[in-house]
Amino acid sequence: MNIQQLRQHRQFPDQTGYETNRATFERDYSRLIHSPTFRRLQGKSQVFGAGTGDYYRTRLTHSLEVAQIAREAARSLLRTYPAVATENAEHPGLIIDPEVVECAAICHDFGHPPFGHKGEEVLDGILENLIEDKTREALKGQTASADQTEKVRAALRDKYEHFEGNAHNFRLMLFLEKRENLDGLNLSDAVLLGTNKYPFPGTVNKKGLYRHEWEYISEIRSRWSIPPGKRTFEAQLMDLCDDIAYSAHDLEDGIKAGKIEVHEHFLFDSNIQRLIVDKVLTLEDAFWKYWTPEQIQIKVEEVLTSFLNIWKTKLPICDYDPSRTRREVKAHWVSLFVGSLGVIEEEGWQKVTFVQEEREDEDMLRTVSVLKSFAWVTMIRDLRVQRLQKRSAWVIKRLWDAFVDPVTSKSIIPGDWLRRFDRDQQQQQPIWTWEHMIIDYIAGMTDAYAEKIYNELYGLKVGTIYDMD
Repeated sequence: MNIQQLRQHRQFPDQTGYETNRATFERDYSRLIHSPTFRRLQGKSQVFGAGTGDYYRTRLTHSLEVAQIAREAARSLLRTYPAVATENAEHPGLIIDPEVVECAAICHDFGHPPFGHKGEEVLDGILENLIEDKTREALKGQTASADQTEKVRAALRDKYEHFEGNAHNFRLMLFLEKRENLDGLNLSDAVLLGTNKYPFPGTVNKKGLYRHEWEYISEIRSRWSIPPGKRTFEAQLMDLCDDIAYSAHDLEDGIKAGKIEVHEHFLFDSNIQRLIVDKVLTLEDAFWKYWTPEQIQIKVEEVLTSFLNIWKTKLPICDYDPSRTRREVKAHWVSLFVGSLGVIEEEGWQKVTFVQEEREDEDMLRTVSVLKSFAWVTMIRDLRVQRLQKRSAWVIKRLWDAFVDPVTSKSIIPGDWLRRFDRDQQQQQPIWTWEHMIIDYIAGMTDAYAEKIYNELYGLKVGTIYDMD
């Protein structure tokens, strides 16, 4: 296959019927936009709970904004680096196609469960506890060595796997979504690899893919001759644009909500700056390696000073209207970051990153990281957000309790999920255990739907037999 054929290849032959006039990636875009998973993003939290207010971003609006930034960034890079265009490239993974990047951005958050990152944390914790319980059960009455215990635990982890939003992304796209008589959306290989931020199996990296989905993704990577651990240009660009959107847009939401105040007393509050430094110290990004808390503190002060100065510059231009200023400050940061993107060589591969004088601009990467951390500590740590997360954890755990017993719960699980499970179990190598099927079911819920089912099972508010699930 030539480069175009490799990129447009699908896992299964495409049944297009009479529809032959749309290009491969246009069909991918349509499948993503019209999928139930995409629609459900409107009911999933970004930072504030979905339904908190009309202004604040949800996973849906965030995904659309990332897609717009990614598309424009791709076009800009094509103008500056003609070698990354499809017709000029010598490798299928070293191409930037705006349509592919846009598709990858549209679906990059498909796998997020209800209640944002807290939901992800709780679902993974449930499986971790299950594995530990099963390990103790398997070794009950035995005097097992540490090695024997770990061997049993590893086998159970291989069986039950884990939960992670990026991995669940591919569970949705390659299995849970439905198209004709196929499982999954049958997307092109270029879009699948453009979405693959963590090109590892889950046994190697917690953010990696589940066994079933990695089987096909690793097959594409092998066919494309992509070095281990390396990502396509389109995956790298999508990931950067996600960070750009997060660092600018979530701060805008925080200012609107009153969680962030743009003045010296707030931005240079020693407690807030300490929280940002503490957050940065938890990050594993290479550009922070060997940085001391004192060095990070200096960078934090520099970025927040710049943020304040930009606000003060924009405020009079915007007629001292805070609403206009918020938008213009957001636009400033997005333009600055997108305008700094470029392509450099990287150890037998190539890298899309912030570039200055033909070298990676690590200082710009740190600036994005500080702004993201600033948004995190001022909003995620807000007491009302923390209270919501506390309730969210309770809701998800109680839903798990209600559904985990395959005998008592079959009468309260939708029939299509039960039929899907039965069909899967008839395969020579089933994808699901009952427990992971329940995890996938809960992960697909919106915030409001999870609350609804919780209330029907445990609360005072009950539904009616005429409610459609």
